[in-house]
Amino acid sequence: MKLSELAELTGATCNPDDSEIDIAGAAGLDQAQSGQVTFLSNPRYTSRVNDTSASAIYVAEDFELARKDVALLRAKDPYLAFTRALIAFQPKREFESLLDPSAVIDSSTRLPKEIFIDAHVAIGKNCEIGERVRIHPNATIYDNVTIGDDTEIHSGVAIRDGSVIGRRVIIHNNTVIGADGFGFAKDEQRRWLKIPQTGRVVIEDDVEIGAGTTIDRASTGETRIKRGAKLDNLVQIGHSCMVGEDALLCAQVGLAGSSRVGDRVILTGQVGIGGHITVGDDAILYPQSGVPNDVAPGEVLVGTPAFEVSAFWRAVAVFKKLGEVPKRLRALEKRLDQVEKPKSPEQ
Repeated sequence: MKLSELAELTGATCNPDDSEIDIAGAAGLDQAQSGQVTFLSNPRYTSRVNDTSASAIYVAEDFELARKDVALLRAKDPYLAFTRALIAFQPKREFESLLDPSAVIDSSTRLPKEIFIDAHVAIGKNCEIGERVRIHPNATIYDNVTIGDDTEIHSGVAIRDGSVIGRRVIIHNNTVIGADGFGFAKDEQRRWLKIPQTGRVVIEDDVEIGAGTTIDRASTGETRIKRGAKLDNLVQIGHSCMVGEDALLCAQVGLAGSSRVGDRVILTGQVGIGGHITVGDDAILYPQSGVPNDVAPGEVLVGTPAFEVSAFWRAVAVFKKLGEVPKRLRALEKRLDQVEKPKSPEQ
């Protein structure tokens, strides 16, 4: 692909003198070779540009480079442009239908003409499977499940009864969709009585769910993951939760029951959201934040309990000095003792 073609495809611009350079792939700054394109989005790594072997590099629109042997692709967002380049050089594989003879599929479930079902898949009663769905080995689909077109379900996934999966959803290995929510009530003998979990899970279009994630069904109503949300590995979504459009939940995030996460929210690693908590649109929670109260839209919080990020760092700065306080107090007490010490008659 000519550099000019790549620039147009990825929303970037290049010097006309470089337009005929051939680009055959994309890689990171340290890995890129001649004939490949790379990117620089974080100024911290600017020095590495001097050592890259790439033929071209995505940079910010105002970036200047002393080297003349590397073509510049100027973009408003170099990382986004590079991502589009990666996609361009790794097109999706063509769909090939397969129905492995070891798959067990109930006769009440009708399959489309284009379907990929690999070894030892089990599909229950009255399921609706869309066109070009890929279901990899050892996946289990319970009764009354709906799966939309072009969705991919990796090996070891379990989708429990009544769950609804949208179009172009990707569910990675060993994820469980629709397990019972964690709901119990104490009876008169102070024993735990299981609350029936009669709701369902709805996964909307273009959602991606990482490996080992669990999304619990609601006790009543539904648990819903809205369009375009991305969930990392080992995320726990409790019963009756709602995750908003284009939200990003990183590894080991946990949502307790009936919590609400707004659109475009970012929950970084190991964030914990309490039950019945609402996190407003565009909020960001730093790693290991604990959230016991509602979060306003657009807030950036950190800590446990989570509070405003600039206040948190001021508190950390004070905390680092706390070890000096006892020493200073002892010194002040000693000076005070000297001041208050009774003077002798001779003095």
